[in-house]
Amino acid sequence: MTLSRLIARPMLASLFVVGSVNALRNAEALGAKAASVTDRIAPTLRKAGVPVPSDPATLVRINAGTQVAAGLMLATGRAPRLSSAVLAGSMIPTTLAGHAFWKESDPEKRKREMSAFFENTSVLGGLLIAAGDTNGKPGLAWRAGRAAKDARREARHLAATARREAALAKAKVS
Repeated sequence: MTLSRLIARPMLASLFVVGSVNALRNAEALGAKAASVTDRIAPTLRKAGVPVPSDPATLVRINAGTQVAAGLMLATGRAPRLSSAVLAGSMIPTTLAGHAFWKESDPEKRKREMSAFFENTSVLGGLLIAAGDTNGKPGLAWRAGRAAKDARREARHLAATARREAALAKAKVS
């Protein structure tokens, strides 16, 4: 692991661990703020067959617990791509619920919320980069393409060998 990954992953994860502990402590207050998003997302998930509680405070707790676990995994280098993807997925509803600057009428509050919204968007970009980081090793798409290329080459070789063997067998019979 490179030094930048060793340092950057815990730095990126710290935002989630600290913020989520705070969210767990203030779930009721944050649940009221999150209700505008959870009231739209929860019914859609239920229709898809996902058992989701209807209480926004419970959903805040679930999201915060997920962020703490994934943040700790990212910080310690355990499944960093998966944990980054989970954090990225949880960041979207958190940002939409927590920093809806478009709903603010007070210019000063709107400016603060807009700044926080775009800070979260920047962190989301970092998480997407971390989720795709293969640590210098070939990714799954490259490996699959390489396996297909190798299989085609092997098939051509086997076909050529089979034609040669058939020609030799035909020559012996004649």
